[in-house]
Formats: sequence, structure tokens, C-alpha cells
Amino acid sequence: MNTKEMPGGRPLPEGDMTARFYELYGKDTQPELFFAPGRVNLIGEHTDHEGGHVFPCAIDFGIWALAAVCPGETVRLCSLNFGDQGVVEAPAHGIEHDIARGWANYPLGVLRILEDHGYALPAGLNLLFQGNLPEGAGLSSSAAIEVLTACIVNDLFGFGLDGVKRALLSQEAENRFIGVQCGIMDQFAVSMGKKDHAILLDCAKLDYRYAPLPLGGCRLVIANSNVPHSLASSEYNLRRQQCEAALADIQKVRPAENLCELSEDEFNAVQEAIRTPEALRRARHAVTEDARAVRAVAALEAGDLVTFGELMKGSHLSLRNDYEVTIPELDALAELAWAHPGVVGSRMTGGGFGGCTVSIVERDAVEDFIRVVGEEYARRTGRRASFYVTGTANGAGRVSGGLK
Repeated sequence: MNTKEMPGGRPLPEGDMTARFYELYGKDTQPELFFAPGRVNLIGEHTDHEGGHVFPCAIDFGIWALAAVCPGETVRLCSLNFGDQGVVEAPAHGIEHDIARGWANYPLGVLRILEDHGYALPAGLNLLFQGNLPEGAGLSSSAAIEVLTACIVNDLFGFGLDGVKRALLSQEAENRFIGVQCGIMDQFAVSMGKKDHAILLDCAKLDYRYAPLPLGGCRLVIANSNVPHSLASSEYNLRRQQCEAALADIQKVRPAENLCELSEDEFNAVQEAIRTPEALRRARHAVTEDARAVRAVAALEAGDLVTFGELMKGSHLSLRNDYEVTIPELDALAELAWAHPGVVGSRMTGGGFGGCTVSIVERDAVEDFIRVVGEEYARRTGRRASFYVTGTANGAGRVSGGLK
């Protein structure tokens, strides 16, 4: 098992990023350090694109960047997470998607969308990234680097964009430049996270409020199945289409702008209008999951972790039975967690078809939880899980004090 525990707040990456920055870009400017967290969604999965509620929190795993303004009209980028393959260069203006740039298309896409909205770079930019988010685990590494880029240029060039606007522009970059039709949840959580809190976000209206996350003697434990997933997969897009078909059928018998504006009773009254059993199941998940998210926040605010845990389990079962985005490895991790006496609640998190579960585990039981679940998961699946014990974090921003 690979177990990694990060302290609360924003731990700095290992290694001397500053020295590497100077090697790449020279010592003419003093770079500034920025950080963007990953996110984990506690409940409310596959509801954001149906106009529903989500309940994510930012976590203290994430991506750091050293950034400095430079003369000229060139953006230079390097990531230490891809074998330090050297510098990617792009023009500061009129950036186009280039598959050969690989990972760099994510930050470059944000720069292009910013320019499209009237926020063109007035100078060049040197960037060096390093992160500790597990790749392919569904903890929003793409959203983190997008929001991080928006945060950097907003700070260095004084564009005056608030956190919500930075999230929206980052989402637009992923939709238009990258071509992944994600909802707003990931970018919003990365941008607007608040330590010791989660965010109840109405994705249709962008109304949000912070809810205290009273974990008390518990910790958040993320278990990575080590089955990579892809949000651009055909199965993910198919489920979106099935939800759209269900909504179209419902609209023939009553007005509705999105699935999640329906209460469970309202949905039950019109569900016979949905013509295919697959579309019915997808829509039922969206509606019931939206209701679970709202009830879960009320339970947390009442200090009722037991009910919150039960709703997490209900969420996973709905994702398994109705939305059908779990896989045997995710089901195994969730079932093993439910059976452990130190677990308050557990569910898959993220898009599905791989990735992670998130569990609320009593602090004194964390070590045993990791051992027992890890060993049994390996026995059942032949795979090794990775575990990350994490805390909450604030949203993307400049790191005061710089890199030590």
C-alpha cells in the first residue's frame, strides 16, 4: 500500500522549485508562488450538469506554480510532474489548441479564453508547475491547473476577476478549448474552497453557501482504486445524452428547464413519460442524488454524521444501480469501507469508471482502515490501492512567504 498523509493547510512540494525555475528562465525576476487545491465531492455526483446541488470541498493536495512576468509576448511553461521534459512555448496572444503540447493545453486554454473575454496578457509569462494530485484519480487536477493559471494572471496583471468569474472562465476553457463538457463543480470548488468547510452549490443558479465540516475526531481518507478514468469517455457522454433524452420526454408533459428542479414526488408523477429504461434510471439518479445532497448538508449542520454517512452510502448505491458509473474496484472499496467499524460513511467520488472513493474515518481507526481495506482490496481485485489522508484547504491563491 502507498500511504501518504499531508498536514493541514498548504504543504510545500519537495525539491527546490526555485532553483529549477532559475535554471529554466534565468534570474532576472523573482517568481511568486501560487497554489491551487484539488477537490473531493462529498455528495451530489453527476448532478451539476443537470442543474442540481453538489457538496465538494477543497483538499490540501494540489498543484503549486512559480510564476513571473517577463518581457516579450511568449508564454513558457514547464511541469515537474512529467519528467521535467523541458519548456513548452506558446504565443501570449491567439493561442490555438495543439495536441503536441499535451498537458500544457490546460493552462494555455485558460489564457486563450481570458483573451477572448478582453483579458489579454500585456507581457510574457514564465511558469513552473509541480503537484501531488494522483493523475487519473478524479481529484480535479485539470481544474486545479486551470484555476491556478487564472489566479496567477489575475494576480500578476491586476485583472480584478473574482473567484466565481475565474471558475467560470476556467470551465469555459475546458469546455471550448479542451473539449470536455464538464459542469462547473470542479473549477468552483478549486477556486472558492474554504478551509474547514464544504460548499453547497446550486449549479443552475450558481447560488452557494459554505457549510462547516465538523469532522471532529474523523479524517477524510481518499482511496484510489488505481483504475484510471476519463471524463471524455464515450460512456460518460452517453449518460449525459440519456439525461437529456429523459428531460425532453418530461418536457412533453410538464415544463422543466433541468432534471434537478423536480422534487422526488414531482419526478415520480411524470417518470412514466420517459420512454427508455436507461434514461429513466439516469434521471432518477439525478433527482434523488440532488435531494440527498440537500439532506446531507442539513445533517452536517445538525452535527449528525451518522445520517450523513448513510446518505453517502445511498449515493454510491444510486451511482452503481441507476447511473451505472461504478466499477467492481470502486464497489469493493466502498463495501469494504462500509464494513469497517471506524467508518462513518463512504462513496465513490468523481466521474466514475475508475478513480477514488472518499470515506469519513474515525481518526484512531485510520491506520487500521488503510491496512484492512488495502489488504482485502488487493485480495479481491489483484490491484493495490493508494490511500491519501487529507484535510480541507482554501481555494487557489498566492502563497504568502514564498517557497522556502
